Amino acid sequence: MKKLPHLNTNFQRIKERTSRTSLTIMLALFVFFILVAAIGMAILALYIFAQTEIIMDAYGNLHLGYVIACISVISLVIGGVIAFFSGKIPLKPINSLINKMNRLAAGDFKARLEFGSILSTHPAFQEISTSFNKMAAELENTELLRNDFINNLSHEFKTPIVSITGLARLLTKGNLTEEQKTLYLKSIEEESLRLSTMATNVLFLTKVENQNILTDVSVFNVSEQIRSALLLLEGRWTEKEIDLQLDFNEYSLEANEELLKQVWINLVDNAIKFSPHGGTVALSITEGEGYLDICVSNTGEELPEEKLNKLFNKFYQADESHATGGNGIGLAIVKRIVVLHNGEVSATCEGNRITFTVRLPLKQI
Repeated sequence: MKKLPHLNTNFQRIKERTSRTSLTIMLALFVFFILVAAIGMAILALYIFAQTEIIMDAYGNLHLGYVIACISVISLVIGGVIAFFSGKIPLKPINSLINKMNRLAAGDFKARLEFGSILSTHPAFQEISTSFNKMAAELENTELLRNDFINNLSHEFKTPIVSITGLARLLTKGNLTEEQKTLYLKSIEEESLRLSTMATNVLFLTKVENQNILTDVSVFNVSEQIRSALLLLEGRWTEKEIDLQLDFNEYSLEANEELLKQVWINLVDNAIKFSPHGGTVALSITEGEGYLDICVSNTGEELPEEKLNKLFNKFYQADESHATGGNGIGLAIVKRIVVLHNGEVSATCEGNRITFTVRLPLKQI
């Protein structure tokens, strides 16, 4: 029988509270032990003093004020000594945690927290070490992604700049035919447009990544919007003689119209780009219970699983030769916009056909 999600969540919360309560009880017992030991040692010392008549008055009775003073002083001294030496035990894991946190703050994201063999068996300390190590791993992955992003961005910008510089130098040297000049100027125009498109995409990606709340939500015909995206890219698919296969009726949903328009443009442009000359691009829409599934597929080369999992990463290109153009930003924009709409996007490959499926809720909550 499948367990209900809310029952699993409640059980997890009860388990966490139990482990943390047991840790509190353990620390309280430790403090109680110190107090009992200090008072016990004080009473023992007082008893020894009483036997030697150090705290007896002239009538052979114990002097109450002197007894209280002795118990207080002896308790403070003995308790301080015990606390000083035994305090290292509970402070050791705390010091370890502080040291690891300082390493993370200094940029050492490989720091991992491990307690001793005894403490590591306690659920509360297991939770602390697991949470800390998970945080460190996420920071390490973020740092790797940041470095990859910077390296890829530098490479993608450098390539067209080098091309423009080289072609400009050839033009300044002269001794070129009109045909060569036209060819070089056309190449400079294309590379400049590529730079402009790349910069626009990076700025747009930064904008949607920093956007956490979906605004300007309205109800519109998504089928009509997809057809408009196809018309905008008509020159692209007619040039490659792409066979368009459309299989959808009229559907409406609640979303940000301008943002969602970028999703269809990027997905269709990507499908056209990676389709062979005379290939097929198919679009379909199916309605489920409270959602729409929009599928964009194209024929092309088969992609292994490891490449499919990276398609939505910034600046990742499955075509490592860069022969198909592009800069690896389009699908990252698609994913961010879909997530912003509380939806999902995935990529699958069957033989030589790759399919991108966007699932969007009919209404934004």
